[in-house]
Amino acid sequence: MRITCLHTADSNIAVFENAAQELGLNNHTFRHISRPDLLAAAEHAGGLTPEILEETAQILLALSQDSDRVLLTCSTLGAAAAAAAESTQVPVLRVDQALAEAAMKTAGKVVVLCAVETTLGPTRKLFEQTEKHPGAALEMRLVAGAWDKFKQGDLAGYLQTVAAAADAAYIAGAAAVVLAQASMTGAAQLTQRGKPLTSPECGLRAVVAV
Repeated sequence: MRITCLHTADSNIAVFENAAQELGLNNHTFRHISRPDLLAAAEHAGGLTPEILEETAQILLALSQDSDRVLLTCSTLGAAAAAAAESTQVPVLRVDQALAEAAMKTAGKVVVLCAVETTLGPTRKLFEQTEKHPGAALEMRLVAGAWDKFKQGDLAGYLQTVAAAADAAYIAGAAAVVLAQASMTGAAQLTQRGKPLTSPECGLRAVVAV
């Protein structure tokens, strides 16, 4: 299959290439488009505006014209995937849909970590709308200071900060810890107390299985 990924951080291209390799998806062709300006616009506006949603949906539609699957990898812009999917026969998925479905099957406290504030609202809405285990209890947390490190180019510091927050959640009794943004994925290799769920693995499995 020809799978096109729309990213809003250039560094996520390597994240998804690595995840695809680890999942043994080498028989598929991946194309990566990066549009950091879309997330920057959402941050500037304080969230996903109707205008940014429409622009993102139109980009996804254009990408679907020569793809078998389209995957939107930005959690802040996630709602644009459903908007685009209404106008094309090609499956258009948001990367964190499968992540939410996997996480909410957990009995106990599910702690969802976000690094950028604009992700909190869309991610909370997604997780709350997902079918859940009767014993699941959702808790959203913003990892203080993490996104500043990311924007400064300190990726190692960013991932360490996220990993520390994940460990703190496990220590406090979380049954599952979720790294809501694809850029956080590398932190899952740095935790000491448990293995958080990450969106690239869940999302890629889902996009291939559609």
